[in-house]
Amino acid sequence: MRAGLINIGFNNIIVDRRIVSVVNPASSPVKRLIEMARKRGSLIDATCGRRTRSVIITDSNHVILSALQPETIGERFQQKIEKTTKKALASSAVTNQYKSKKRKQSQ
Repeated sequence: MRAGLINIGFNNIIVDRRIVSVVNPASSPVKRLIEMARKRGSLIDATCGRRTRSVIITDSNHVILSALQPETIGERFQQKIEKTTKKALASSAVTNQYKSKKRKQSQ
């Protein structure tokens, strides 16, 4: 399978398979997580100087700050999933038609 890309604002793009969660930065635990990531060097600031509205946590323990709302990133992620599903269904439908045609020809 191909890796899908998600735009997280200001032409900053991440691989969708690596996302573990997208959270709001307002809570104390998330603020501590950001500080810990800053100290260990795994914080990526993709806000371009704007206010941080979401925090993206990846499977490699990187913490990415984005200026987009978590809902917006979630919608983009969902759109990618739906688009991929549609392509897969269309592809399997074409494959099934081909197999059906082959069976009829061999009979």
